[in-house]
Amino acid sequence: MASRRATLLLIMLTYGLLAGCEATREHLLAQGYPPAFADGFDDGCSSGRQAAGIISGTFRKDVPRYLKDAAYAEGWSDGFRQCQAQVESEERRAYFERFHDDEDDDWERNRDNAMGRALHPD
Repeated sequence: MASRRATLLLIMLTYGLLAGCEATREHLLAQGYPPAFADGFDDGCSSGRQAAGIISGTFRKDVPRYLKDAAYAEGWSDGFRQCQAQVESEERRAYFERFHDDEDDDWERNRDNAMGRALHPD
């Protein structure tokens, strides 16, 4: 159940980010999540992005509320994990794209050199 809920939240977060015109908190509220969960998710998401190295991310956690309000705590934890994982996934994808682009460039350079040697032997 928790895994399904986390997957659903990740899909909603991604959809919200792609839509661009609706903040994540408002999107969660529109989906029927309690305000405390949405507040926690928003704070946790910012904290997760900061933990993953995004400069614009800031650590936000209302500790007294986190300790007393289970919905806020669950939202914070879900937001933190999902947003941190999203940033790390994007960084991995960018790294692999850059790495594979370099391999493609090397292959083309080797092909061109081989073609030049074949057409103009020494």
